[in-house]
This record gives sequence, structure tokens and C-alpha cells, in this order.
Amino acid sequence: MSIETWLAFLLACWIISLSPGAGAIASMSSGLNYGFLRGYWTALGLQFGLLLQIAVVAAGVGALLATSELAFRLIKWFGVGYLLFLAWRQWRAAPVDMHAASLTRPVGRPLSLVMRGFLINASNPKAVVFMLAVLPQFLDLSRPLLGQYLLIAISMVVVDLIVMAGYTGLAARVLGLLRSPRQQRLLNRTFAGLFAGAAGLLACVRRAAN
Repeated sequence: MSIETWLAFLLACWIISLSPGAGAIASMSSGLNYGFLRGYWTALGLQFGLLLQIAVVAAGVGALLATSELAFRLIKWFGVGYLLFLAWRQWRAAPVDMHAASLTRPVGRPLSLVMRGFLINASNPKAVVFMLAVLPQFLDLSRPLLGQYLLIAISMVVVDLIVMAGYTGLAARVLGLLRSPRQQRLLNRTFAGLFAGAAGLLACVRRAAN
């Protein structure tokens, strides 16, 4: 992969990561509920899901999702169900007492938050099919592919970690500005609506449209 090709791919990485999606919503939700340091574990989980997507494409398994309606639907509806579960959890999230002498946030277990992020990315077949269509355009088939896929993976993960840090930090800062339970409840339900909206969008995705 030439430096020019890599720079073009890097630009594409920024555009893709900055585009609001289920991953951004999950990062902001975790920042809102757990603060930046704890909530950022969700962003790490998103990267494991991203690496899995790249590995699937590199192994050629992504072609199965592009051609098999059954495989595509199974993964898609699992993702829809999981996003709806997150919407339900966010809707029921309790407000934090901002007037307490010592502010305590819910303690999210790192492994649980990592798994949450992983499942969001891993259960999106549209992303795998998208990568299957896009990544080969940046590959130099006259050179070894393993090194190029590693460069692609590192570039995507680093960019996404930076972007998700921004989303997580923004939401964590917003929490500090919210004082009343009513404000926090409204924001929690807004995020619940965003999760439900992401589930609806994923439910509308068809394999033939990718």
C-alpha cells in the first residue's frame, strides 16, 4: 500500500468514525452513565468488534454475508434485538443525585462494558458487507496482503479510539452539567430513543441493498 493510498484510506477512516451510528451512541451512553474513564471500556469493546469485522473480510467469510440471505438475517436480527435491549436498559436508567456530598456513579464492570461494545459492532452485518466492498479498493494485490490488512486494522482502530474518546468525554461532561433528576431522565430516554432508532435502521437493511 503506497503512502498516497494509505492517506486516502485514513481520510475515509475519519469520515466513517465521525458518522453517528450505534457505536457513537453506545460510547455516549457509557460516558453519560459511568463517566469517561469507566465508560471508555465500551469504546475498547467496539474495537474488538471492528477487528473481528476486518478479520472476517480478510478471511473471505464476508463474502458469505454478501451472498447468504440466511446468514445475513441471523446476524442482523441479533443486532436489532441487542440494540432494543440497550434501549430498554437506558430508558430505565436511574438519575444520579448530583447534590450528594460525594458523587457516585453506577459501577459498570469493565468486562461487561467491553462485551457490550463488542456485540454492537460484531452484530452489524451491514458493516462487514460495507468493508467487503470498500477495503479491497485500498489493497495492492501485487504485495503481501497480511501487512496491508494489519495497517488497515491499526489505522481504523486508532482513529476510532480517538473519535469514541471524544463522544465518551462529551457525554461524561454533559452529566456534570445536569442537576435535576428530570433533566437526567430526559437525556436517558433520549439515548434510549437513539438506540431504538439504530435498531430500526438496522432492521430495514437488506442484503441486496448493500
